[in-house]
Amino acid sequence: MRYWNQAAECMDAAELKALQDKRLVDTVQRMYQNTPYYRKKMDEMGVKPSHIRGTEDLHLLPFTTKSDLRDHYPFGTFAVPQEEVVRVHASSGTTGKPTVVGYTARDI
Repeated sequence: MRYWNQAAECMDAAELKALQDKRLVDTVQRMYQNTPYYRKKMDEMGVKPSHIRGTEDLHLLPFTTKSDLRDHYPFGTFAVPQEEVVRVHASSGTTGKPTVVGYTARDI
C-alpha cells in the first residue's frame, strides 16, 4: 500500500487524538487572538481559549453558520492578515451575499 504521509496515516489512536487536541487548541488560540468576530462570540459565551484542552471541549465553542459568513462578508472571519491569503473561494451569492473562504499557502 502507498501512503501520501505514512506517519500521519498510520499513527495509532492515542497519537491521533493528541495531534487533534493540539491542533484544536492552537486553532482556537489563533482564532481568539486574531479574529474580533470570534473573540466577541466566545466572550459572549464566557469561553476563553484556556477552557479548550482538546476535542472533548468542542461543545463549548460557537458554531459558524453560513449566515455568520455572509454577515461578516467578505473577510471578517479570517484569522490571518489578508496579505497571507493566497487563494479565495466564494459562492455565487445567488441567495444574497456570497460566502468567502480564504486559504494561506500552508493550507494548500
